[in-house]
Amino acid sequence: MALVIPKETYSGKIYNVQIGTGAKAVTIGGASALPFLGFEGTFPNKPALALEIMDVAPEDWPETVKKAVGSDASSPAKWAKFCQQNGADLVALRLTGTHPDQQNKSPEEAAKITAEVAAAIDIPLIILGSGHVEKDSQVLQAVAAATRGKNCAIGKAVEENYKTVAAAAMANDHKLIAMSQLDVNLAKQLNILLTQMGFDKERIIMDPMSSALGYGLEYTYSVMERIRLAALLQNDAMMQTPILCDIGANVWKVKETMAPDGEVPEWGALADRALAWEAVTATAMITAGADLLIMRHPGALAKAKEVIAELI
Repeated sequence: MALVIPKETYSGKIYNVQIGTGAKAVTIGGASALPFLGFEGTFPNKPALALEIMDVAPEDWPETVKKAVGSDASSPAKWAKFCQQNGADLVALRLTGTHPDQQNKSPEEAAKITAEVAAAIDIPLIILGSGHVEKDSQVLQAVAAATRGKNCAIGKAVEENYKTVAAAAMANDHKLIAMSQLDVNLAKQLNILLTQMGFDKERIIMDPMSSALGYGLEYTYSVMERIRLAALLQNDAMMQTPILCDIGANVWKVKETMAPDGEVPEWGALADRALAWEAVTATAMITAGADLLIMRHPGALAKAKEVIAELI
């Protein structure tokens, strides 16, 4: 008697969301089963990987990742080209310099830099604020207008500023990144609030927050897994948006990616260890259901692409 492998039946499906325009536009989502279970469903789009750049030189980044980027980090436009040349599917511009505690760049300055970056590449662009709620509301309005027609993904919209950020995305025909605080109910609630103000749920990308290997990754994984189960098994329309994991910012601040060889020789060479930390974190998020990752090290991105190819 032949062995019959039991299969789960899913009633839901993840929305397809396209970012960018032209031949190099990227579509994420579309899965009709849990990640990589090809015998239970279809996966028309593989997870997409972005490399992060900043509007200011990344002084607080560890030397390992700064060395990988090199002198191109002195110019956001050059840095964006570097990312495209090194295999990134998208470029993620983080406007750190607009934060009041950083250089407090104006919305107009941010819009100028963003437009220059968008013009320098022909792959899609993700535009992120500095994380300062009030300033991001102003900055993201300006950069959304400056990139109208580029079909970018802008964010992050949070509970405190989602109306302003969503309005900017809606008015300029961009996709929206909605971030909640590692809680399934909060993620769903934010999506509901966005749709209640008229934002199309099929233009939302959900960021449930993520973490680095060894620093809460298991909890992140379980939250993402519950989101995917709600979307696919329970056919919850508010949970069927693609998932973004912004992992680079988390990975490159932990001890394992910064401690020198002499301090912890048993951990192995820093250059290999740090790269592996981001690659393994990326692998975990992909298997949890991430449709889009923001990474920092081009070598780690290459390793993550290898894993995706093997899993597919």
